[in-house]
Amino acid sequence: MWQRILGGLVLIIVVLVAVIAFLSQQPGLDEVRSEWMGPNDRLVNAAGMEWRVRESGPAGAPAIVLIHGFSHSLEAFDAVAEDLQSDYRVIRFDLPGHALTGPREDQAYSVEDTVAQVSALLDEIAPEQFAIGGNSLGGLVAWRYAAANPDAVSHLVLISPGGYPNLGVGDTPAPVPPQIQLFLTMAPDAGVQAATAALYADPSRLSADDVARIGALMRIDGIGDALIQRIEQFTLPDPNPALRTIQSETLVIWGARDVMIPALHGPRFAAAIPNAELLLITDAGHMAQAEKPGDVSNAIRDLLAN
Repeated sequence: MWQRILGGLVLIIVVLVAVIAFLSQQPGLDEVRSEWMGPNDRLVNAAGMEWRVRESGPAGAPAIVLIHGFSHSLEAFDAVAEDLQSDYRVIRFDLPGHALTGPREDQAYSVEDTVAQVSALLDEIAPEQFAIGGNSLGGLVAWRYAAANPDAVSHLVLISPGGYPNLGVGDTPAPVPPQIQLFLTMAPDAGVQAATAALYADPSRLSADDVARIGALMRIDGIGDALIQRIEQFTLPDPNPALRTIQSETLVIWGARDVMIPALHGPRFAAAIPNAELLLITDAGHMAQAEKPGDVSNAIRDLLAN
């Protein structure tokens, strides 16, 4: 028995040493920015930090802001942006604690904090009025922003947004299991592949390049800790009082095979928001904008044409 206990302790020590060695070698934000910043990217100071911002399309065209989900980056909307940018000014950015925007020193990652931070950024980069949309966490930020800024938002696009209590999260955060903490801090390629593929109805639509990028941006020094801190602060109180105040024309898009936020949340959003329509995409999961970008961009065009 003692040999087994000793063997277990040795294994734990080996794992801890490996983790510490890995974390000590994580690349810094400046190093990764030099590799991954695109030609249309720039850094913008707002809300006490530098944000990576990407704009494409005609400068004077109607604008749409698109916000990515948890642990991802602005590239999550690449395919939709590529379609829309011929006629619209498409504005994207990495959320605080994500990718090339990087972690916040004050660790302020609650939903309320994030909406306030995004509001400060949009005051710097967006026109007086614009459409706004997002996926998952980005959708939650988008509709919270629209509720708080009715004069600024002309149209709202929600793709499997957060809102109603889910996965044990409600008025209080859910605990972060040790294995999730380990995944977020180390982001091994196999884990990133499995976690991201689970968000797709058809995992074959997830490219190796996407997996490599997502993993590389998660492994930036401090990002894993920031993602854990966000979960520790993340709550989903009853959204209906705020949803009912939204004045913008709204399109709610849901993948019928979403395993992260069940598609049954879609009709709840469409019923709560006064001017909302629901589009259910049968052959899509949680990231319909990446999996079925043509369907999503066509639906957005129809909404903005009204």
